[in-house]
Amino acid sequence: MRIDSQRRVDRYIGAPLCRLLSLLPRARDRAADAPPPKKILVILLSEKGSLFLARPMLLRLREKYPEAALYALVFQQNKEVLELLDIVPEDQILTVRNSSLKALRQDSFAAIKMLRFIGIDTVVDCELFSRLSAIYSIASGARVRVGFERHTQEGLYRGSFINRPVPYNPYQHIAQQFLTLAEAVEGVGVPTVKRPIVDTGLTLPRMRLVEGELETARRHFEDSFPAAAGRRLVLLYPGGGLLPIRAWPIESYVELASAMVQEGFVVGVIGLADDKPLATKVQDSLGETDCLDVTGYTKTVRELMLLFHFADLLVTNDGGPGHFAALTPVPSIILYGPETPVLYGSLDSKAHHFYLNLSCSPCVTAYNHRASPCDGDNQCLKRITPAEVIQKAKVLVRSMHVGE
Repeated sequence: MRIDSQRRVDRYIGAPLCRLLSLLPRARDRAADAPPPKKILVILLSEKGSLFLARPMLLRLREKYPEAALYALVFQQNKEVLELLDIVPEDQILTVRNSSLKALRQDSFAAIKMLRFIGIDTVVDCELFSRLSAIYSIASGARVRVGFERHTQEGLYRGSFINRPVPYNPYQHIAQQFLTLAEAVEGVGVPTVKRPIVDTGLTLPRMRLVEGELETARRHFEDSFPAAAGRRLVLLYPGGGLLPIRAWPIESYVELASAMVQEGFVVGVIGLADDKPLATKVQDSLGETDCLDVTGYTKTVRELMLLFHFADLLVTNDGGPGHFAALTPVPSIILYGPETPVLYGSLDSKAHHFYLNLSCSPCVTAYNHRASPCDGDNQCLKRITPAEVIQKAKVLVRSMHVGE
């Protein structure tokens, strides 16, 4: 489903269901005497990049409750990302399709039936934007239900049956807030958790490589794109995904690409097959010898991350690729505007975030269901000049070359 369709379903079906479910007698159970969890479900329906930011929380749950079985519920297209994190066993990852309302309805009933069969006793709901996850939470039959709440804020209404509530905090990185959810499983008091914030542990490991797969991926890439053979590679992701307002102007990408070609690099434009018109615009300016249309080339996230291993730099709009890069050697430049790195910045020390912090930014928040009021003139990104990005790009590729 398109994001506007998802919003309508969430508003006109999700909100009434949350209100109705909040009237159930067990919705008012505070579960004060609940024993330590034995079967924990983590709901992570959101974008692929957010799954990487949830890794510290997943590790904390496994560390804190080593005897408990850890399950996860995600959208089907996000299962691969969760598998890459190698924390939740593959056979304990449940999925639902969101390709259509019919598929979502069918899979939701099947998932709820399976959760009740498993006997989930604790749910950690990591969603901010979706009421669907809150419905899964109470429908699962779990006695302990952890999740974000709006308190007296005007944020998204998600029912009143979360009995280990954590106030959403727009001043803390979402990875820290996910960690707070983990601590709230047995939390007491109001708020449920009052923990000191420390940055230790908010790192991501390198992805595990199968012997020979990187060499195979490189050969396949150079066979597919002969112009890349023997040349250093810069990758660009100019797409905006579900939220086009997150995209830096394509003209700025063209200027950046031209500068990197002058430095001796070959440029590859990555993205889904739907992003091909963007790659064509860059190719039209630089030519097919210096600019490669790599859109639609990688079929899985893992294939994309293998490509990152033999690139010198990734420049990307805010979204999944910037977070995927954290598990690979490639340094990245990530461009923010409608969302902020304060909340959603990469957990990668090699990443550089560009963010102007305009009066209207960030405009995509938990308070507006990621529906920006912007008229499309995203000055928060347009005012990030190609010159400053080019300067940083040159610094990063030179430092990487020295490190080699």
